[in-house]
Amino acid sequence: MSDGRSPAQIEADIALKRQALAATLDEIAVRVHPSTLAADAKAKVSSAVDRTAGRAYVAVNRGVTELRGHFVSEDGAPRVERIVPVAVAAVALVAVVAGLSLRRRRR
Repeated sequence: MSDGRSPAQIEADIALKRQALAATLDEIAVRVHPSTLAADAKAKVSSAVDRTAGRAYVAVNRGVTELRGHFVSEDGAPRVERIVPVAVAAVALVAVVAGLSLRRRRR
């Protein structure tokens, strides 16, 4: 079963294989080390939070822009015909809540 290599070549190949195996084992040890696993988990969570926060920001920004579009014209002037009814409804709602609160206190 001679493949034409000398014993020195075989020993050199074995030494190279040992070095490669040692490097692989070192890499595995680093990957499964608790601090590495914790850092990876932290990075994944941070990335997920960043993505979620980014999506939330975009959604809120879009909603605010749409809402602003209902109450402000394209030239930046307030749309009084839309603001006044909303303001009246808000004042009425506050009055109802305040009235109910006073009623509960008197009982």
